[in-house]
Amino acid sequence: MGFTTTILQWFRENGRALPWRETRDPYAIWLSEIILQQTRIDQGLPYWERFMQRWPTVDVLAAASEDEVLREWQGLGYYSRARNLHAAAKQVAALGGFPTDIKGLLSLKGIGDYTAAAIGSFAFGLPAAVVDGNVYRVLARHYGISTPINTTEGKKEFQALAQELLPSNNSQLSPFNFQLPPSAAYNQALMDFGAIHCTPAKPLCLQCPLQDSCVAFREGRTAELPVKQKTLKIKERHLIYIYIRYKGETALRRRPAGDIWQGLYEPLLTDTLPSDTATGTPVGCGAILLRQGVKHVLTHRVLYADFWLWTPAERPTLPEGYFWLPESDRDRYAVPRLIEKMFEEV
Repeated sequence: MGFTTTILQWFRENGRALPWRETRDPYAIWLSEIILQQTRIDQGLPYWERFMQRWPTVDVLAAASEDEVLREWQGLGYYSRARNLHAAAKQVAALGGFPTDIKGLLSLKGIGDYTAAAIGSFAFGLPAAVVDGNVYRVLARHYGISTPINTTEGKKEFQALAQELLPSNNSQLSPFNFQLPPSAAYNQALMDFGAIHCTPAKPLCLQCPLQDSCVAFREGRTAELPVKQKTLKIKERHLIYIYIRYKGETALRRRPAGDIWQGLYEPLLTDTLPSDTATGTPVGCGAILLRQGVKHVLTHRVLYADFWLWTPAERPTLPEGYFWLPESDRDRYAVPRLIEKMFEEV
């Protein structure tokens, strides 16, 4: 059997049962793809289910507020995905439905080549190859490709190969009785094969149906492939967060536009500990250090945060952008995971 037929055979016996695969609804499929970017399936599935229950159609999601969407998204991280999700929902609602071609899908906020191909393939049966991390890994190992996957050259090479391997018609699917378009069956098969069998660590090479034709297995290069250029320079930053508690109220601000936490809320952020307005002494002298050096890893940065709880003698004047709210209302505001940890300490 050839590569494509072998992958489809494996998929018939080992494919994952996932709720968004049981529908051709582009909204349900698009929602799953956005949630599963940078997120494991076991973590993302409950979010998908809650979103589908609360906002069962794209029009209902478009009518929600950004704050509501961010609050429901809380805990998934990479919050630009949630903001783009909401913006794209408004685009689709204005269009009267999802575009049914790749160009139209690419015009939606937050949708790139991979997501457009996934929606196009799974919802509309378009002959578009999906190339995600799993696909890169399987193709790189099987064909012995050393071109870095995070370069322009690599992306073009892998996309072209994936497209070439795509089933051209239903005849390749007929032995398997898939109730799916050829592209959808193959794309799901290849992604599942990478996620379950040809895994990053400890791939199941000795039980692999592609063992005889796999270059990486034959040459002992499985651990080396795929190749990825190191381009990120990780920076560290130290933060001081102060949770102010004054007569049942606390203070938050909404993060401004232009950063990864845009639209989320946080307590007082400072580089130095301020003074108590009543005594003139540094807040550190009258506040409680809850935790020190709490580590939080972002894509390009590692944060280390100190959490303080301050109960001032008099109501302090807040810096610009902060506002008072009852502590009982705090959970109505979406916050980054780092601040969730702080609230747990408080």
